[in-house]
Parts: sequence; C-alpha cells; structure tokens
Amino acid sequence: MIERIWSGRSPLWLLLLPFSWLYGLISNGIRLSYQLGWRRVWRASVPVVVVGNLTAGGNGKTPVVIWLVEALQRQGLRVGVVSRGYGGKADRYPLLLDEATTTAAAGDEPVLIYQRTHAPVAVSPGRSEAVQALQARGDIDVIVTDDGLQHYALARDIEIVVVDGVRRFGNGWWLPAGPMRERAGRLASVDAVIVNGGEVQGTEIAMRLQPGQAVNLHTGQSKPLTELPQIVAMAGIGHPPRFFSTLKQQGVTPIKEVAFADHQAYSEAELRALTSAEQALIMTEKDAVKCRQFAAENWWYLPVDADIPAQAAAELLDKIKALVK
Repeated sequence: MIERIWSGRSPLWLLLLPFSWLYGLISNGIRLSYQLGWRRVWRASVPVVVVGNLTAGGNGKTPVVIWLVEALQRQGLRVGVVSRGYGGKADRYPLLLDEATTTAAAGDEPVLIYQRTHAPVAVSPGRSEAVQALQARGDIDVIVTDDGLQHYALARDIEIVVVDGVRRFGNGWWLPAGPMRERAGRLASVDAVIVNGGEVQGTEIAMRLQPGQAVNLHTGQSKPLTELPQIVAMAGIGHPPRFFSTLKQQGVTPIKEVAFADHQAYSEAELRALTSAEQALIMTEKDAVKCRQFAAENWWYLPVDADIPAQAAAELLDKIKALVK
C-alpha cells in the first residue's frame, strides 16, 4: 500500500498532504537554522564524506558506502565510518565496533560495513560524537558517514546521494504523502548523484549491484546461486522486491518470497519455519549479519558489490583525496 501511495498510484496521498507540508516546513526550518548559524555546526579535523539519500526506503546506500571505503583504502587512506546505528540499542555511546559487537547493539548496517571493510566504525545518534571517538584513535585520514545527509549538525566536505533509478522520487512529496526526506531540488547542491539501476540523467553516475556467489551462513562455503536446491527467498531491507528481482536476474525463481520490515530483528524459530530441510533459505548479506550465530545448514546469503564506471569512480575519489592533508 505504501508503495502505491508514494508512487502516486493511490489517491490516498492527497489525504496525507497536510502532514507532508508540516514535515517540509520543519525539515526546511532545521536546515535553514544551521545555514544561518542559529544552530552550531561541528567540524571534524579530517574530511567528512556523507553518503545519504533523499528518500525513505532502500536505495543501495550501504553497498556504495562499502565500495567507497574499500576504494579509499586501496588508495592508501585510513578510513573511518560513522553511523547512527539505526535498529541498535547500545548501553553507551559512542560505540566503537569490534568483532564481538552485535547487531542488537550497533544495528545491522554498521556491523555489515565493519565485517566487509575492516575499517574502524563508530555508532552514535550524535554523529559528531562518533567522529570524535574515531579521531581519538589518531589514525584516521577521512570519515565516511553512512546516511546523515539531513544531519546538519555535522559539517561535511563531500555529499553523495544514492538514488533508486527505477523508483526515483515517486510522487515527489515529503513524507508521509511521498517518499521524500528532502525535495529533489536538493540534488543541485550535492557533489555526486549515484543512480542504482534504471537510467541516469545528466551528470548522474550509473551504478549496478553485482551479485557474487551464494555463501553458506553455517560453513562459509560458496557456490553459484543456480546450484542451490529449491529456494525460499527472504529480505528485511528497505525495498525487498529489489532483492527478489536480483535473484530472478541471476536465473533463479524462488518457490516463495518473504518480505520483512527493514532492520527487523529475527528469531531462530521464525526463520527455521520458512523452509524444509530439502530447501535453501537465501537472504541478503544485511540480513545474514543478524542470523549468523543461530544459522541452520541450509541458510545462504547473496553478497552484492557496487559496480561504478572507472572514470566516474576515479573523478570522485580524486575529489576526496584532494581534501586530505
């Protein structure tokens, strides 16, 4: 239903317009208060790169964060990552992740980024506190923030927006009548727009999510997706249909598709009930970080990597490197 409302296919969005106007008034007022100096903006001593989005729901932001961190690491830079840690509840903040940190404490996306990149990751609702915790280590050249485009209390040097190239901006309205956190005109002030799938427009950078082999949560074994037995697919991400579509593009048609809420906390019992022993449960890597400790032998995940054209990638990386002292 929410997809129909946000796309404009359901007239119910008209009933929500007054709430959207209020949302827009508040969000624009907050941004203006920082621009005019009425609220304090904190600036780090190293460059800060924000990777965010204008819409609610999954756009492919986390794969872009992972790609950017790994690309900067290959350039010899020491990268730290900060996140709000949505879906997690730590005993104290800021929280510096380590191998024992759970998704219950830090949230699923920070744990995924930490496990994939091995970069220092700090979580805090106040992102400046997370940045300070990383800077206290003394070995950080650049900070990448996972989301936080609308967190204007933290000064940023580069802004990157990730856009779902298929859904784009729906009906274009602020939440809740539409999917927008900020209106599309905000793109004119950012440094780069990366479009996940669909068609690019103007100076936008094309990006595709490139799936790897399926990985077994229990053993770590990898094999082609097409070699798995009958597949039941599940996804607890911002836009589950994208994951199910990816499976079909890889030549696999699940016998059942199960969509969960984004950042859902899973129980062993509810996931074991989805398959029989002869079937394979396939999930996203973001889901897998929450399930690995109680995984069954027939549970698999599909890792994906952001694929960005070499020239556009080089230009973006050069812009970031030029800020590092």
